[in-house]
Amino acid sequence: MQFINQPDAENDEAWWDRFEELLDDQNDWPTQYTFKFIAPSARLDDLKAVFDDHPVRVRESSKGNYKSVTAHLRMSSSEEVVEIYERASGIEDVIAL
Repeated sequence: MQFINQPDAENDEAWWDRFEELLDDQNDWPTQYTFKFIAPSARLDDLKAVFDDHPVRVRESSKGNYKSVTAHLRMSSSEEVVEIYERASGIEDVIAL
């Protein structure tokens, strides 16, 4: 998985630690958190599985090659948010926005 403007985030534990600190600075837990991803159409089911049974909004790109996925989840901590991103990072060619 890649974050826009952070191409190797999943390989840098210090980056994840800074991201978690930023989440804590900007949020009062628990909170409603919005996740946004772009994935190849072939990876859509894998990405939806990251959110278990929570509803997600899926939009198709103009050519149908990619899907954007948005989920609004109630998160109790920055650790929970990072866990979702880490689960998504195991899916090839997924981009977090």
